[in-house]
Amino acid sequence: QVKLVESGGGLAQAGQSLRLSCVATGSIVAINTMGWYRHTLGSQRELVAQISSRGSADYAESVKGRFTISRDNANNTVFLQMDSLKPEDTAAYYCKADIKGWGPWTIYWGLGTQVTVSS
Repeated sequence: QVKLVESGGGLAQAGQSLRLSCVATGSIVAINTMGWYRHTLGSQRELVAQISSRGSADYAESVKGRFTISRDNANNTVFLQMDSLKPEDTAAYYCKADIKGWGPWTIYWGLGTQVTVSS
């Protein structure tokens, strides 16, 4: 069974940094795009950043210049380096990945990791 496991969330003060990790485990043949989304109470889940299998990245305008997404293909892992954190970055962050296992390409989601930024 393929699954995504996030880690690295926690508490931080405004201006500080956190680094999120997401590891894909299970019977995996290949992974295409991987990304990070976030969700707060009262708002829909939004894309924070995504990265292709070759390393091309896209960012939400609100995090551009502050967050950096990267991946380690050998270890089926994607990272989100979050610098210059702001209180508005507070949210549950979810990892998403397009994965090919024994069957067809399938979208998988992690269970989320909470990020809380104090002012």
